[in-house]
Amino acid sequence: MAELRFSALKEVFNRVPVEVKTPANNVSKYYGADVFNLHKMEHYLSKEAFRVVKRAIEEGKSLTRQEADNVAIGLKAWALERGVTHFTHWFHPLTEATAEKHDSFLEMGDNGHMVENFSGAVLVQSEPDASSFPSGGIRNTFEARGYTAWDVSSPVFIVGTTLCIPTIFVSYTGEALDYKAPLLKALSALDKAAVAVCQYFDKDVTKVIATLGVEQEYFLVDEALYYARPDLVLAERTLMGHQSAKDQQLSDHYFGSIPDRVMNFIEDFECEAHKLGIPVKTRHNEVAPNQFESAPIHEEVNLAVDHNQLLMDIMKRVARRHHFRVLFHEKPFAGINGSGKHNNWSLATNTGVNLLSPGKNPKSNLQFLTFLVNVIKAVNDSNDIIRASVMNATNATRLGGHEAPPAIISVFLGTYLTEMLDNIVNKVSEKKMTPSEKTEIKLGIGKIPEILLDNTDRNRTSPFAFTGNRFEFRAVGSSANCGASMIILNAAVAYQLNKFKIEVDKIIARGRNKDEAIFQVLKNYIIESQRVLFEGDNYSKPWHELAVKRGLSNIASVPESLKCYLNKNSREVLIDSGIFTEKEVQGRVEVEFEKFTKKVQIEARVLGDLAINHIVPTAIKYMSSLLETVKGFKEVFEEKEFERLAGPRKEMIVTISEHISMIKQQVNEMVEERKKANLIEDSYDKAIAYESHVKPYLDQIRSHIDKLERLVDNEIWPLPKYRELLFTR
Repeated sequence: MAELRFSALKEVFNRVPVEVKTPANNVSKYYGADVFNLHKMEHYLSKEAFRVVKRAIEEGKSLTRQEADNVAIGLKAWALERGVTHFTHWFHPLTEATAEKHDSFLEMGDNGHMVENFSGAVLVQSEPDASSFPSGGIRNTFEARGYTAWDVSSPVFIVGTTLCIPTIFVSYTGEALDYKAPLLKALSALDKAAVAVCQYFDKDVTKVIATLGVEQEYFLVDEALYYARPDLVLAERTLMGHQSAKDQQLSDHYFGSIPDRVMNFIEDFECEAHKLGIPVKTRHNEVAPNQFESAPIHEEVNLAVDHNQLLMDIMKRVARRHHFRVLFHEKPFAGINGSGKHNNWSLATNTGVNLLSPGKNPKSNLQFLTFLVNVIKAVNDSNDIIRASVMNATNATRLGGHEAPPAIISVFLGTYLTEMLDNIVNKVSEKKMTPSEKTEIKLGIGKIPEILLDNTDRNRTSPFAFTGNRFEFRAVGSSANCGASMIILNAAVAYQLNKFKIEVDKIIARGRNKDEAIFQVLKNYIIESQRVLFEGDNYSKPWHELAVKRGLSNIASVPESLKCYLNKNSREVLIDSGIFTEKEVQGRVEVEFEKFTKKVQIEARVLGDLAINHIVPTAIKYMSSLLETVKGFKEVFEEKEFERLAGPRKEMIVTISEHISMIKQQVNEMVEERKKANLIEDSYDKAIAYESHVKPYLDQIRSHIDKLERLVDNEIWPLPKYRELLFTR
């Protein structure tokens, strides 16, 4: 293994940047070239087919089989012109990755010759084998059939020679087995609820769209070093490795010059992304060495989720051309910052108004405050499931560290908005308001846009921070399908807006005017949500203590957090609102328990193998060389001189021997705990057993290995070290 490490380093030292050629100097010339967007539809479809598809996209309606056939004719013509030979239904199963099965356009013609054919039937629906995808018991293993159905709102695209059709994925009996189907339901529910509330302020609003901008963080490692680290290959993170003497202490990597080889990789994947209509805009170095970020222009949530999943796939493929490997794991390296996927979320109307951006007058600002307060109330009431939506085995290694928010979900607003909400609480009474009282409040909220820009800081420690015209949900993990968190957030806000509308209408029915009714309900919501508002350092111990006093939960346990999907509030938000059925929620939680267990199990197996088969033999080899040295000293030197010279080496031999013994003992204990846990039938109990009795050994064994790394001769240490992984480009 040491030979592999040094040959890998030699290979890295000889790397040169891979040349990148874009189709044109201006991105606008080739942006969306591989996407069947409205512009191409208008060119390739008949007028009737184009009208039907455009209506389906705008109104969320499905196509008849005949309409689908008409669309398929134009779609096939465009695809064949582009050299496409196959098509696939592209979907998001509950595995965090995307899935696809490629079928050729080729069919046997009537006269026995081969023809290219593509019908509306295969465009709209397909039947992939669902037996090996996670379902959480929704279907039996022998019930293999599943269905994919075209999501018209997300455009068809080409990758290589394959036409990719974004779809939902459901079981034979109709239950959702993916992220997209419930996400579309949550977005539809939010649209309906938000439009109803907007009618208080603007009768022209007929549609509200949730928007999302995903900041994707990632690490890059040279492929030679990557393959010399079996833990990176199999567990996607380093399970051992002593900290580099220098890492991120100086903050000199953050926003620094991007290395040439990395820049070429970025330019290459951005080019591929732009051809696929992904509006990647921002690139920069992140805090940790070899950590970077890519961020797009904000889009409609469903499309943004599709694009983020597609972007991660593009980055992985393009990285191979540049002899890199992309690490999306939330904590691939201990002791330095991990990676997140900050979800910048907002709401926009068909009239062009951002509902989370202050307006120019008291009326539009009352609308802004209405949506702002309702989002806060949703986070307060659905606190546990919002946390559960981001909790998994990989993100648990990042949350609560000093680069990620803790498992306490709080909201940051900034000083000015906090004072504004306090002002509403103090000045709005249960009694009928006088004209002067109304005027005073309206004058106050009329000043919001003038002051907000300079008074809304970005609290980087907050898991859910308001940043001027959107909320930044910072707790989402870098490897996650952000559809999971977006389902819950949008469903929770939709549920809350429905409650708000009912309460306001009740007060109006009692004879109060609309504005008074709105202020009264907002006041109550602000008071009820005080516990979730926090302006300080979310990493600090005092906040953790204060959060407990406020009644906020801090569930760091992944299985315990996931179980919150089954509590009363979660059922109301998810099941009563029609986002999931009871069976789907139960199945989803089962899937998450199983995923957690399996990921910890894999890490335990990988660490055990590396410890016993690579680290221990290396340590024994070095210890044996020390023993030979001590023996040589004994033969050459007198007793007194021998003790003086050999003493430090003898101490080192004892230390190494103790570490070896502890590693072997703890690996054996960990294996026994795994065996016990594997006998547990209940998925929750098994996950708890793995978290409580298996996972702790990962850190304990690692501690001994990392100490050995400092003692053993560098020339024989088998695995690339942190300084090599993080600073060799």
